[in-house]
Amino acid sequence: MGVDLAGFITDMKAHAVEHGFHVHAERHFIESYSLGQAWEVDLHPEEACEGPLEMLMVLEVDPRVILAFEDLVAGHHEFDDEQDERLQLPMFFKWALPPLPKPPDLLILATELAGVSGTTLPVEVSATDTYMSVTDPATRSLSLVCRIDLPLQKIFLRELKTCDVLECAHGVSTWLLDRSAAWLDS
Repeated sequence: MGVDLAGFITDMKAHAVEHGFHVHAERHFIESYSLGQAWEVDLHPEEACEGPLEMLMVLEVDPRVILAFEDLVAGHHEFDDEQDERLQLPMFFKWALPPLPKPPDLLILATELAGVSGTTLPVEVSATDTYMSVTDPATRSLSLVCRIDLPLQKIFLRELKTCDVLECAHGVSTWLLDRSAAWLDS
């Protein structure tokens, strides 16, 4: 019996809707050489259909992890803490805003976001400065990424609880939306 990752993503999308998200699209990628996979789901809080926040939920799948897990299941082996820690899949939440005329200070932004997301979703903040010409000032775009590791055993047994994660992701999203008006100078 294999791990139903497509079913897991379907459940995550339905669960995200229950937590106030609006799902726009889903993409499934398979890398032909390594057979690595990724599922991307475009979503955002329901109140943000008109932008400016873009958000992705991404599950990355290493086929070696799946095969190792399926070997353990097929052999009817007991799972220990080391195997549970080793057999995990990373899920990313990614937020992006358009170029900001009045960007925030990154250190202050990261500190304030740590207060919003806590230890549930440790958010990394980065920025990209773009120059259209050497005489024009830079325009700054923000990118925020959070990575959580999901135990494959809990995905397989359908015991993974993601309410806290989705609530926190929604909180980060609405917090960013509330502040983006000032950064966009609107």
